[in-house]
Amino acid sequence: MFKNRKVLVYLLVIVSTLAATFTFYFWQLANSPNLNVQGEKTFVLYIPKNATYDTVLDSLRAHKMITDEVSFGFLSKRMSYRENINSGRYEIPASSSNKEILSKLKNGEQDPVKLTFNNIRTKADLIKKLGSKMAFNPDELYKKLNDEAVCEKYGFTKETIMSMFLPDTYFIYWDLPVDGFLDRMKSEYKTFWNKDRLQKAQNINMTPSQVATMASIVQSETNKTDEMPKVAGVYVNRIATGMPLQADPTVKFAVGDFSIKRILSKHLSVDSPYNTYKYQGLPPGPIALPERKAIDAVLNYQKHDFTYFCAKEDFSGYHNFAVNYTEHLQNANKYQKALNERGIMK
Repeated sequence: MFKNRKVLVYLLVIVSTLAATFTFYFWQLANSPNLNVQGEKTFVLYIPKNATYDTVLDSLRAHKMITDEVSFGFLSKRMSYRENINSGRYEIPASSSNKEILSKLKNGEQDPVKLTFNNIRTKADLIKKLGSKMAFNPDELYKKLNDEAVCEKYGFTKETIMSMFLPDTYFIYWDLPVDGFLDRMKSEYKTFWNKDRLQKAQNINMTPSQVATMASIVQSETNKTDEMPKVAGVYVNRIATGMPLQADPTVKFAVGDFSIKRILSKHLSVDSPYNTYKYQGLPPGPIALPERKAIDAVLNYQKHDFTYFCAKEDFSGYHNFAVNYTEHLQNANKYQKALNERGIMK
């Protein structure tokens, strides 16, 4: 009886030891760091739509990110991750354990892409700026922006659709489809064009798209925020008196060469609806993505009597303004002289 009891105690000790050993082992499997990255770096894992567990594993293998693939595979089964693959972009810190990695992936706790676009002139520029930052093919977006039906769906034409994209920094999920991206941009646009701005546009007899088009010209004329309302006032005055806008940036857009420093006769003769020397009124659409400050400069344009302006001869970025053509010629001569002195011929 005593011997049996002694054997039973030994067995209990052995079983307890084994249980504790396995418990500690499984705890280590779940909680020990398992990323092969250095220091404070973060590994970014991209999981496409309709991916499988093998897709995820192949990506981890390709970048040699998992230190212990066996433990990762074991826990992925235990946590039922293989049946719960979520697409997205996941930032995984260097100290992450199997459990932390798999919990984040299983729950679809993806991290957004920081998307910034500014200094955009054309649709091609926008596509280039986006590059491969989103899961969808940039060419797909380009096609959408040139599809009349798609543009009409969002309340624009092929020429005005670019005014829907407001230069800013956005945080967007990587796996958002192209239609979802366009929906997001329209939502941001509607938020910006609140009742106050819509009323101001109505007060100057312009639609939001027309305001954006004029703002793109104003922004292209001056990068001085404090001067934008004054430049906008010149264009408002020209439209009011029936004068052509005669905006040099629209000619550059029509020619397709934004590096031009000096507008020549050959440029002014280009037959394009964007050539505001040749065609009266606003061009069909924006010649750049206008920033919010440029749009607000148009909506809150400065009321004055100026109908002309010319870059200052000191190349400060500011302009000389004139009420009549005689004054304007004097200012223009000063600037032309300065260009000649610097040897700027085109």
